[in-house]
Amino acid sequence: MHPPLTNPSTIRQLLGPNKKCHLAAKPYPITPRQFQVLQRLGKALHAFQRALHLLYKYSYQGKTLPQIAQLLDAGKPAPLIRAARHPSHHNQLPKLIRPDLLVTDNNFSLCEIDSIPGGIGLTAWLQETYATTHPNVIGAPNGIRHAFHTTFPSADVLVSQEAADYYPEWHHFLNGQNLYWAETYQPTGRPIYRFFETFDHHLMPWLSLDPPTPMQPPLKPQLEEKLALALFWLKPLETFWRQQIGEAYFQLLRQIIPRTWILTPEPLPWHAVIPELNVHSWSEVASFSQRQRRLVLKISGYSPLAWGSRGVTFGHDIPSEAWRAAIETALQKFETQPYILQPFIEGRLETHEYFTDDSLTATAPLTGRTRLCPYYFVHNDQVTLAGILATHCPANKKALHGMSEAVLMPCALE
Repeated sequence: MHPPLTNPSTIRQLLGPNKKCHLAAKPYPITPRQFQVLQRLGKALHAFQRALHLLYKYSYQGKTLPQIAQLLDAGKPAPLIRAARHPSHHNQLPKLIRPDLLVTDNNFSLCEIDSIPGGIGLTAWLQETYATTHPNVIGAPNGIRHAFHTTFPSADVLVSQEAADYYPEWHHFLNGQNLYWAETYQPTGRPIYRFFETFDHHLMPWLSLDPPTPMQPPLKPQLEEKLALALFWLKPLETFWRQQIGEAYFQLLRQIIPRTWILTPEPLPWHAVIPELNVHSWSEVASFSQRQRRLVLKISGYSPLAWGSRGVTFGHDIPSEAWRAAIETALQKFETQPYILQPFIEGRLETHEYFTDDSLTATAPLTGRTRLCPYYFVHNDQVTLAGILATHCPANKKALHGMSEAVLMPCALE
């Protein structure tokens, strides 16, 4: 049974002229156990972001390791750092949280936490469309739409030229209302939801940093760094995380956040090793064999290369000389552009049927791996799972994202 699309061209309107994809014949099945994990995960990630905010504050106030704030502030202009620390921002956290989760054989593996996620309008449309024939669609039929307008009532949505490919789906989602290009925006007095990265703040002449213009998510680039996942694994911070997050959520995140390392040129003590890699220096990692370097190197944040699977290097996918050069570059840029390293985790192989044409009559199987993007909305400190977008990619692809070969579908309880 296929979703009853009265106008199959809608998906093309949503994606715009520069993006393509396929539609699945039915929703992605979520087991009751997976659903329970995903519901708890949203609360755990909200607690994690709140704790990260507190850790950063304690660090720049001198109450804990000063290196934490130095790391999270690396490469950012002083006015933006002051704005992030402004008293009016002290209690502001993102109200929309979207992790990227790789489906593995036993659980999920978290790739990153996106505070400015695309796919909101697309997921809302998939919910509305598939729910007519699949009543178990998570959040169906209006989960995303209701949660967004409840969390950000009457908000102006500002889309930057950097993110222009997402303008069509925002236009469809908002029916063209309260939607603006960020660079030419003229304040209306309504709340602001920003769909632009903090590194583009200087392109917005209307935006004030002192005091910072109120918006969601707040201008806190320290909360958008992937290196926060490495901080979560630092042994000196383990007690802090346990206390601030709570033991149950701490254990859940330990299962889902992969071991993450920060590449720093600072030498280790003569008797120390990098945890789990069991080497004494990054130069040894640079010399790893192809079998050893099933690792992923990523820019941490505050860069045009830090989103959309750009700025990602798969160690076992490149020659040894290129791997060595990538490690050396990461170490050289530590002061202004930190990098992180994670193990390469291969997702579970699955097969899903997809429609091969707009008529939605012919189908074909695609065997590949799947990324789940749950959308969590935080309203009055309550976390709601409003919907989940599944992106199923061919098995030969290492980075899972909305590529032209991908099959998109909402998620439904099995």
